[in-house]
Formats: sequence, C-alpha cells, structure tokens
Amino acid sequence: MVLHSISLPPGHYGGPEVQQLFTNQLDWQAHPYFLQIEGLKVSSHFYIRRTGELWQFVSCDDRAWHAGASTYRGRSNCNDDSIGIELEGLEGDTFEVAQYETLKTLSQAIMAQYPIAFIAGHEHIAPGRKDDPGPGFDWTLLQDKLQISAEYLPPKIK
Repeated sequence: MVLHSISLPPGHYGGPEVQQLFTNQLDWQAHPYFLQIEGLKVSSHFYIRRTGELWQFVSCDDRAWHAGASTYRGRSNCNDDSIGIELEGLEGDTFEVAQYETLKTLSQAIMAQYPIAFIAGHEHIAPGRKDDPGPGFDWTLLQDKLQISAEYLPPKIK
C-alpha cells in the first residue's frame, strides 16, 4: 500500500475537486492552480477525506495511476503491484483522527484480502520527486492501530 496526501487547490478541503481530478472531470479553468496541473491524469484506489469519509475510485484488482516513476524495496513501477490511498491533506501537515480510524479499517480489510508486503508513503517510493504524506503523518500511530511489525513500514527517517 502506498499512502499519499492531496488537496485541491492545495490547502482547500471538503470540495469536489479531488474526486473530479480522479474521474477526469476537473475544470482546469476553475482555479489558477489547476492550470499548473492541467491535463494530469492520475487515479487512486481510495481517498479518505478529513472527516474520515471513504471514496473508492479503482478496484483493488485493477491498476491505478498513483505512484508515477517509483522504486521501493528493489522493485520499480510501484503502480504495478500496490494499492494507492490518498489522504485529504497537505504534505507535512497533520492528519485527522477520523482519517486514521478510516485508514485503520480500510488497511485491515485490504490486508485480509491481499498479500500486502509493505506500507509506504509516496515520499518513500519516489524520494526527491514527492514529499507526501510527509512528516505530519504519524507512522507510529498507524503501526499501533494496525498492530503490525515495523517491517511493514518504511525505515525510520533520521
């Protein structure tokens, strides 16, 4: 599983723009920021809003386009064998308790169905290119909630 953070425009929460982006329906003229990402075609399996509300865009059995150029644990093209989960938020900002609760429930369901070998951030699979979810994401909290070994998680950043 690969965790991401997103908000559109950056720092704005609760609107329909992320869902519109993932379904190729975003109006590029609706905000000046959108012109910077115009034509971007991305998708994610799941999206967790600040409220904990969960959206699914792609079946876990299908490939989503969330990772981009990526390598992790000796494998490249992380889109090929990972499930992407977007958290509504900004890189480096903290996330809401409701998001961690939904992420816990979702992760447990995914791990019961699929042979998940790791959980990493976009920053870990595309270092230098991506920074999300960033230092505001509490990996220790996620580990505690899921009661999983540290082996599932990215190495501690020093």
